[in-house]
Amino acid sequence: MTTSQNLVELIHKLPKAELHLHIEGSLEPQMVFDLAERNKVELPYKSAGELARLYDFEDLQSFLDLYYQATAVLQTEQDFYDLTWAYLKTCQTEKIVHAEIFFDPQSHTSRGIPFEVVLDGIHGALARAESELGITSRLIMCFLRHLPAAQALDTWKSAKPFLDRIHGVGLDSSERDFPPRLFADVYALARAEGLYAVAHAGEEGPPAYIREAIELLHVSRIDHGVRITEDPDLLAQVAERQIPLTVCPLSNTRLCVYETMAEHPILDLLDRGLLVTVNSDDPAYFGGYVNNNYLALAEALGPSADQIVQLAKNSFKASFLNDAATMKWLTKIDSVAAELSLRG
Repeated sequence: MTTSQNLVELIHKLPKAELHLHIEGSLEPQMVFDLAERNKVELPYKSAGELARLYDFEDLQSFLDLYYQATAVLQTEQDFYDLTWAYLKTCQTEKIVHAEIFFDPQSHTSRGIPFEVVLDGIHGALARAESELGITSRLIMCFLRHLPAAQALDTWKSAKPFLDRIHGVGLDSSERDFPPRLFADVYALARAEGLYAVAHAGEEGPPAYIREAIELLHVSRIDHGVRITEDPDLLAQVAERQIPLTVCPLSNTRLCVYETMAEHPILDLLDRGLLVTVNSDDPAYFGGYVNNNYLALAEALGPSADQIVQLAKNSFKASFLNDAATMKWLTKIDSVAAELSLRG
């Protein structure tokens, strides 16, 4: 299937929000080597090219093994700043005007990196991007679900002095065998402090994990959520309540949730009234940033221009922006779409 030039132009020019981005997952192979040299970290790879060739994953765990190894090069505030700034510069070129970014403090504190070093570096880049690039952001602290829930509580205690810079909590890492209910206590603490709640569910794990995240963690958004197709009743409920799903098409195919993009249900979910969005997840590992995800689904699934526009609109409707900011970007999307339609 060939994507029309008009659709490609639409994808590149529409303003978008990204709601499912692990900042550590934007660590490109060359930056891994640059930071390793800066911090005198020895890597088991001879070159960035050799590292990139390993990005052929069998499942989520095979990806995570490499992902956590690469994060060892992140050691100083400047490292986290540089990582985040590189992602935000990519946002600028992709017309991503708002980003809600995950970070995994446990991946770093477990290596002896102080919590505030991680946060200060990421936040410094986010603040600069808002003032210089006009890119707004929210920061979501994730708990690693393969670690004991008691460690999530410890991480929450470490975060308490910094809640003025943290907007929400999330749940990521290995999903299988680690249901959301294990983290109900720490989520209750976060919600009591007024933070947003989101959680990865229904990617590697069953639809029951989506239900648990909604009913026990009281999340505002489900990250991934594509296996909701296996539970029609749950699908109907999520559609009716307009609980967003932050879908990551390239990630889903790279991690073998679907063998090919042609099998991906995102457009079917969209047409059935679910508030689905397009995101890049861990773009350095999965073949591209947000626009690459739009282009991949456009090539494989043949969406209409109206469907692409709706996906872009959904990214703002599902965000934690206020109503005025959301409406501003929805209006801008209509303006861009109308201009391109007139030209076409």
